[in-house]
Amino acid sequence: MPISSLPMSEEVQTPATPAGNKGESEFVEYSRARQSMSRRIAESKATIPHIYLQVEADVTALVRRRAALRASGDAPTVNDLVIKAAALALRHHPRVNSTYRDGGIELHSKINIGVAVDTEDGSLTPVVGDADLKSLNEIAADVRNLSARARSGEITPPELAGATFAISNLGTLGITSSEPVVNPGQAAKLAVGAVTARPVVRGGEVVPGDVMTLDLSCDHRVLHGGEAARFLNEVKTSLEDPGLLE
Repeated sequence: MPISSLPMSEEVQTPATPAGNKGESEFVEYSRARQSMSRRIAESKATIPHIYLQVEADVTALVRRRAALRASGDAPTVNDLVIKAAALALRHHPRVNSTYRDGGIELHSKINIGVAVDTEDGSLTPVVGDADLKSLNEIAADVRNLSARARSGEITPPELAGATFAISNLGTLGITSSEPVVNPGQAAKLAVGAVTARPVVRGGEVVPGDVMTLDLSCDHRVLHGGEAARFLNEVKTSLEDPGLLE
């Protein structure tokens, strides 16, 4: 059965077992979509040697720019801006946009970014294809449409396939930092934290600012620390100077 035809809450409950030290227990069987996701997570952690990098970005200018855009109508979300920044950085760091295979890597010509969407049946990751070639408004429209389809259960397998990189944003739920699991078939995944008001040093002075944490998980077979750091710092630079995302 394709994912698109699975009920979002297809979970089977069995009768409660007799009470023990933990009280009565009830087994809830996952839907096939969630079982598949669980297998992929286990495969990733078992076969991919992860390394983790973290950097903080002063996104004060980005937050102000987005506020100005919102005043004139619909505006890209912070996550849309991160997608654009990552897509442009992937052009300059092709190893981040690759797959480990049989003692080497496959470098992909397309930059397709999977965007994790929180649904009732767990996280689904629809794909924004050719993200580096799209404008911010096009990315925003794609993400809105794909997210709505994922949450309604209308998303199709082709819309979940072909990602070369992935982004997870738990910042909307107040999470400031996390260590994402690299998806099988990819070399890295970026986690986006919540934007928080913090004092920052700018021009030698401590001033109010907005700060966001970026966490990058990498397949160490593909990327060493220096390569991953250069990519992450380019994403940070673009978010701190949103004019670079035009």
